[in-house]
Amino acid sequence: MSLAATDEDVAMHFNRQGVDRELGQIAKWWVEHSVDYENGGFFGEIDFVGKALPTANKGIILNSRILWFFSEIALRQNNPTFNSLATRAFNYLIEHFDDTENGGAYWELAFDGSVVDTKKQTYAQCFCIYALCSYFRLTGDPAALEKALVYFQLVEKHARDATCGGYIEAFSQDWNSISDYRLSEKDLNVPKSMNTHLHVLEAYSALYQVHKCVQTEEALRHVIEVFQYHIVCHKTTHLKLFFDMQWRDKSQTYSYGHDIEASWLLWESAKILADKRVMSKLKPVVIGLAQACLDEAIGEEGQLCDEFIFDERQRKETSYWWVQAEALVGFMNAFTLTGNQGFKEVCQPIWTFIQRYHIDATHGEWHWLASHHQDSQSRIYKAGFWKAPYHNGRAMMELQHLLEK
Repeated sequence: MSLAATDEDVAMHFNRQGVDRELGQIAKWWVEHSVDYENGGFFGEIDFVGKALPTANKGIILNSRILWFFSEIALRQNNPTFNSLATRAFNYLIEHFDDTENGGAYWELAFDGSVVDTKKQTYAQCFCIYALCSYFRLTGDPAALEKALVYFQLVEKHARDATCGGYIEAFSQDWNSISDYRLSEKDLNVPKSMNTHLHVLEAYSALYQVHKCVQTEEALRHVIEVFQYHIVCHKTTHLKLFFDMQWRDKSQTYSYGHDIEASWLLWESAKILADKRVMSKLKPVVIGLAQACLDEAIGEEGQLCDEFIFDERQRKETSYWWVQAEALVGFMNAFTLTGNQGFKEVCQPIWTFIQRYHIDATHGEWHWLASHHQDSQSRIYKAGFWKAPYHNGRAMMELQHLLEK
C-alpha cells in the first residue's frame, strides 16, 4: 500500500520523527520476511517483490549483518522479537558457519546449512567479530565474546602482514595462501583493499569497546594508522581502494560511498580509542573526506553519486541504496564536528531522493538501485548475499543520535 498523506508528509522530512519511522519500517520488514522457519536461520535471498527463495544459498555476510542489526536494535528498544531474532542469528552462525576444525567462519552455505564455500575472507571474519560484540553487549553471553576473541586472534595470526602492515584479503579453509583474493567479481584480485580494512576498523573498534586490553588496543591503533599512512590520499582527500602487498596503489576509481562511510567510521573509532592525539590527527582527515564528497559527488537529483572512473574521466550518477544511507550519517557527522550548515543542508535532498526512489512503498525495504535507474534486468534482490538491514538500519540508528545533538 502507498503511504497515507500524513505519513508521506512525515516521511519526506529529514528529522528525528522521519528517521524513527523508517527504522521501524526496516525492522518490521526483516521480522516479517527474512526468517527461514523450515531450514533454520534466515533465507539466503528474498527477491525484488519480497518473495523468499527457500533454496538460495546462505552467506556469512548476510547472517552476520542480521545478527548485528537485531542485536543493536534490541539494545535500543525493549522488544522481545528483536532479542529472539538476534539469538536465532547467533545460534545459526555458531552451529553452521563456524569452522570447528580450522577456526573462523565459512563464506557460504547451502539452504540446508551444508557447507558450499570454505574460504576464509578477512572481511567476513571481521563482520562476525562486529556482530558478536553487539550480541555480547545485548546478552552478556560469554560465548559470544569468547568467539569474537578467537576470530580476532585468527585474523591477527594469519591475515596481518607483519612486514608491510595491514591485512591480507583471503585464505583457504585451513588459512593457507589463496590465488583469488576477491570479495566479489567487481573487485580487483589484489592482496589488500580499502574495503576489507574499513571493516577491520569497524570490528576492532567494537571489540575494543567490550574488551579493552593491550592487544585489542594495539590492533585498533594499527588499523587507524594504516588508513592514515596508506589508504587515505591526503592530496585528493579520497580513499585509495586496491593495493599490492607493498601498498602500491592499483585503484581505478574513487568510491564516494566509501569515502563518506569511512569519514564517520574513522571518527567513531577515534572516539572509542579515546586518545586525544589520534583524534586531533584524524579530525581534519574525517572532515576532508566529507568535504570532498560535498564538493565533487552530489548528483543532479541531490543524491550522492557512486564513483568517479579514472579512465573515463567521469562521475557515475547511478544510486545504490547503501551509498545514500552512509551519506546521511557521514554528512551529519561532519556537521556536528564543524557546524558547517552545508553538511546538514545536503541531507534533506538525499533523504528526499531515498524516499522517492529507494524505499519501496509497495513491497517494503529499499531498492538496491534507485527505481528510476533500474530496468527489467536490474531488479536486484531486497535481501541476499550483499544486502541486509545493515547499511540502512545502521544509518537510522546513527542518525537518531546525531539528530539529538
